[in-house]
Amino acid sequence: MREKLVVVGQGYVGLPLAMRAIGAGFDVVGIDVDEWRIKRLNAGESYVEDIGDDELTAAHRCGRYLATTDYADAKGFDICVITVPTPLSEGVPDLRHIASAARSVAPLLRPGATVVLESTTYPGTTEEYLLPLLKEGSGLQAPEDFFLGYSPERIDPGNAVWRLDNTPKVVSGIDDSSLKKVQAFYERLVHEVVPVSSLQVAELCKLLENTFRHINIALVNELAIFARQLGIDVWEAIDAASTKPFGYMRFTPGPGVGGHCLPIDPSYLSWKVKRSLGHNFRFVELANDINDHMPDHVIHRLALALNQRSRSIKGSRVVVLGLAYKKNAGDCRESPAIEVARTLRKLGADVRAADPHVDHFLLPHGIAIVDATRQELAKADAVMILTDHDCFDYEMVEQASTFVFDTRNRCRGPNVERL
Repeated sequence: MREKLVVVGQGYVGLPLAMRAIGAGFDVVGIDVDEWRIKRLNAGESYVEDIGDDELTAAHRCGRYLATTDYADAKGFDICVITVPTPLSEGVPDLRHIASAARSVAPLLRPGATVVLESTTYPGTTEEYLLPLLKEGSGLQAPEDFFLGYSPERIDPGNAVWRLDNTPKVVSGIDDSSLKKVQAFYERLVHEVVPVSSLQVAELCKLLENTFRHINIALVNELAIFARQLGIDVWEAIDAASTKPFGYMRFTPGPGVGGHCLPIDPSYLSWKVKRSLGHNFRFVELANDINDHMPDHVIHRLALALNQRSRSIKGSRVVVLGLAYKKNAGDCRESPAIEVARTLRKLGADVRAADPHVDHFLLPHGIAIVDATRQELAKADAVMILTDHDCFDYEMVEQASTFVFDTRNRCRGPNVERL
């Protein structure tokens, strides 16, 4: 009999995991509380870039994938992986989705089953928060009756090189027996598994990865501000530094940081340090301050550029290219580009947005969706490149636009000003 895997959360982490597990021989139940997602999944329509409709349809046809909102369909599972969001609420970690999943899964737990948390969170969550909920709802003990582990997700949506299967997977367990169970599970899905000594090490590992990126993005964002004032081309300096084959990693500036991870995960770490040790994590707080103010800086730069052209933001027609922080429908909700567009609208600009990767209903009121045609660009007082999707014809953008404010270093020319 095939093993039954339950994946709670069918987003950009959970759905690829579910599809990969089917290929590894599991019967998979994908649970999500979003009925819209479940309807699309059961219609064979993928909303996750890394999973095509054909792969999803094949999963249904083989009879080993069920997408559902009903936890009753998870009864009798061997392994459950929780991949739900962990947002911030007024600067405090919001674990309500983990709690909801745990309370729903717990009554279905049986001796010998394994539960793995993949959601990004602060060190101690799995053992101090998830475990008590599972024990209370099931009447079982861990590690005596069931196995418990943590494995941080490392999904990079849209990355054609590093996918779930070839990205090393860090794994941990509440004890040695749990670690062996979790390790054996992921060894069936990925090429390389990296076991660590504790749940807390694995939890910190994920926060370290994203905090590293967050801080370095803040560094180049602030550097871009000062380099402009010093009359230095920061992009040329970054290109030059990137030729160094050791001791350097390329990061580039932009209108801020977006997505499900970078604006949130470092704050989880900062909160944990403050709560447990009474200290401020100054690097994270400084990075937050810099990155949070980049949308304001971008708008200030646009205002100065328009002023040089005898224009003001109020009354100007501004076409924004790229709202989603990646080629991922829905990501615009966590995108600094949305903040820029919303603020421009409040300041009285006629804002038009071009982005084929977002659903229109996610956009702020008053922002029109347009196609990035030569005619549309030519009518604009300013064209802003906020996310450099490859679908845009940047040569045409340069030629058709009167003025381009490029925050992503994709355009050149006398009518182009770069961040």
